[in-house]
Amino acid sequence: MSKRFDGKVVIVTGAASGLGLATAERLSYEGASLVLVDMQEAGVNALAERLANNAPAIAVVANVALEEGVAKYVKACMDEFGRIDGFFNNAGVEGRQNLTEDFGSEEFHRVVSINLDGVFFGMAAVLKIMREQGGGAILNTASVGGIRGVGNQSGYAASKHGVVGLTRNSAVEYGQYGVQINAIAPGAIMTAMVEGSLRQIGGEDWEKVGQDFVQPNPMKRFGRPEEVAALAAFLLSGEAPFINGATIPIDGGQSYKY
Repeated sequence: MSKRFDGKVVIVTGAASGLGLATAERLSYEGASLVLVDMQEAGVNALAERLANNAPAIAVVANVALEEGVAKYVKACMDEFGRIDGFFNNAGVEGRQNLTEDFGSEEFHRVVSINLDGVFFGMAAVLKIMREQGGGAILNTASVGGIRGVGNQSGYAASKHGVVGLTRNSAVEYGQYGVQINAIAPGAIMTAMVEGSLRQIGGEDWEKVGQDFVQPNPMKRFGRPEEVAALAAFLLSGEAPFINGATIPIDGGQSYKY
């Protein structure tokens, strides 16, 4: 595997599982020095220890929904490595599934605080550093639920639409400083979060629900985390810096289907 990230420092939030884990592994194998951020202390510490066999990696336990949590992981990165070349602004939750009228204000605010506030706080802190150092790449995790309605997920859809808006707006602001800002919009990728969603719908029959769920997809399957990691690594690599302000679906083509 090529070493596109030799000498580069990348922060990954939500690193202990799912897309964050797969992307952290990919970046490490390509030589990136990593700051791995998650609330799951045991998981993120174990990951940092394992990936340190490839390239430098440190773990930071922090809540991205709190400004002090964001300040903690940014400071740890600067103290350890002195720069930030890439930022995978990925941590997020789906939340409970329910009709909008039954979703509940507490659950709505919980989901938005992690998925949208967390992305904003992270961007605000990292962009200042990237502007001052003269460049960098930011990749936000949106969702197909950020470019169309999905049903029964008011908090998730609202937050992910917000991520798309933040991505576009900040890309317009910071392109002049050599900072590239994009988002990915994953569809149904088989992660623990998606399994949890299927269990909400189908209980013990969640695997059958999953088989039915992917039938409308042109590829008739779930995506794999490593497929998303490959796209994330490309967009963070700096190989195509003129891609800016884009939200790129990775969903087997489902969002383009009539």
